[in-house]
Amino acid sequence: MKYARLTKEQFEEMHQEFINFLATQSITADEWAKIKAEKPKVAEEEMDIFSDLVWEGVLNKVEYLEHFSPNQIFLFHITEVSINLIAIKVENEAVDITTREGYQWLQTNLMNEMVNIYTSSKELSDDRNKDIFALIKQGANITKGELYGYFQEIVNAEE
Repeated sequence: MKYARLTKEQFEEMHQEFINFLATQSITADEWAKIKAEKPKVAEEEMDIFSDLVWEGVLNKVEYLEHFSPNQIFLFHITEVSINLIAIKVENEAVDITTREGYQWLQTNLMNEMVNIYTSSKELSDDRNKDIFALIKQGANITKGELYGYFQEIVNAEE
């Protein structure tokens, strides 16, 4: 397995897609029930293959990720060749930017000396999707990139 098995909830949401996946392998509902009962390892392998296919499809489309912690925000823009990072670090221990109040403090005090904005870029490895998945496993969420765009304008204005 290249990524991670989908959760029970994700399988339930993708029930029809999973049925279609099994159908492409000529596995009927009756055969699937028999495989689950008599060959649980084979059933798990099928679920893993399906999970990897789903992840591959999702990861192929990812352009932006965000990761919030109490005193940092990591904003990623993924291109075909690189991962570009904008990191915002709050040096004020009393502020937790994962809360509404802390985030509002950050918005109000963006130019405060206790707020540092860094940028970085690194080349993707030969397996772009694996690089993205590693960030997701560390807690990053897929986004549309609005926050990245907002901070990109601030960074560009400071240059």
